[in-house]
Amino acid sequence: MSTTGTDDTTGTRRPNLVFFMTDDHAVPAIGTYGSVINRTPAVDRIAAEGMRFDNAFCTNAICSPARASLLTGTYSHVNGMTTLEQPGQKFDATQPSFPEMLQAAGYQTAIIGKWHLGHGGKSDPVGFDHWEVLPEHGVYHDPSFVTRDGERQYTGYVTDIITDLALNWIDRRDPDKPFALLIQHKAPHRAFEPAERHRSLYEHVDIPAPRTLHDDYSHRARAAAEAEMRMRDLQPHDLKAPVPEGLDEREEREWRYQRYIKEYLRVIAALDENVGRVLHYLDVTGLDQDTAVAYTSDHGFYLGEHGWFDKRFMYDPSMRIPLVVRWPGVTRPGSSCEELVINVDYAQTFLDMAGVEAHPRMQGSSLVPLLRGERPDGWRQSVYYRYFEHLDVCHNVQASYGIRTLTHKLIHYPGHGSGQVGAKDETREPEWELFDLAADPDELHNRYDDPDCQDLVEELTEQLTTLQLHYGDTPAHTG
Repeated sequence: MSTTGTDDTTGTRRPNLVFFMTDDHAVPAIGTYGSVINRTPAVDRIAAEGMRFDNAFCTNAICSPARASLLTGTYSHVNGMTTLEQPGQKFDATQPSFPEMLQAAGYQTAIIGKWHLGHGGKSDPVGFDHWEVLPEHGVYHDPSFVTRDGERQYTGYVTDIITDLALNWIDRRDPDKPFALLIQHKAPHRAFEPAERHRSLYEHVDIPAPRTLHDDYSHRARAAAEAEMRMRDLQPHDLKAPVPEGLDEREEREWRYQRYIKEYLRVIAALDENVGRVLHYLDVTGLDQDTAVAYTSDHGFYLGEHGWFDKRFMYDPSMRIPLVVRWPGVTRPGSSCEELVINVDYAQTFLDMAGVEAHPRMQGSSLVPLLRGERPDGWRQSVYYRYFEHLDVCHNVQASYGIRTLTHKLIHYPGHGSGQVGAKDETREPEWELFDLAADPDELHNRYDDPDCQDLVEELTEQLTTLQLHYGDTPAHTG
């Protein structure tokens, strides 16, 4: 029996929506994207039964801004979340969002898991019939959740519990109305704490290291060398063992990488299992053919590339995100898409799936034509990115913005944080980087000052300025 209902204006079937957003799940740790370090059969199943997007990117690689962009379909400078939720940087959840618009269109809506946009007053989730979310990042074991009725604590592992709560909510819904469920996992956010069943996973294997693990940061902007997110910056709670004596610098970096990546992958193992639980539930309840399922992450994460962990920089390991979508009857199984897409597109996509017109404030583009196998005329040829938190207290990463095309990337470090919350007053000399992504996919050779690239620099700088003005942002490089 169909549980989706129909759209009042078109008469077409409206799908249920299940949306997984994880935290820090990098593309190289997903099987369908060619992982050589782990297996993710459940996420791979979504791709095999739907579409894999090979050029999906976030627009600000840090937690709270990515979540605000998801809900509102707007860039950070528009929705107000330029950096992490903190005093002076509160999210106004009453601004237009796709869950509220789906709710008004007759959808049952719920969010369970990580919110990380503040609590109390206007920061509580809006547009959800049910919400049960972690305070800030939450914890892996015996987590508490914030609800309309106060906090509740559960015994167990957070990834399992989020899934339990999500499935329980589907069981309790009105079966005669379509639903939209956001399952937002804490995993695999640092510090990594695996489920007990995975504590020994990978114990006796060496995980392949990225070819840039021993990057010396030459031929790049000064900002790369100044960042404090190298393997040596991992803390005892990350490593969970003392560094062996007698290792030289290279050997210690490799040892730290193995400790780090194994814990990260152990956390992902439970994550993928729980994605599989939801897919199985949809199968056995007969909801699978009426439900569109999407899986993504708020941003990427460095898995040893450039010798780093964490995110923030505009380099691809942190800017690139996974996106796989299964939409039975619409999306061709096993298909892929090379077009440039961004997390600001998600809100308009979900609304379009439901037959709801996007809010005029939204700045993305619906992915529905791409999911149908079509290529819309005038689809974007470049992506705009901006990280605001200048010289953050955790990792000393400079504020930056830039443009990425399918073949090139131009990054500007203005040397200041434009007065944004979380930005230090300390300034740096402005810098630029240009990368030829076809010839240099690891982004190791800055060609900004190369005489042979000056026409390209001028062209991309003009495109960058045009994009910033189009999105209502303020360029810092035009004086």
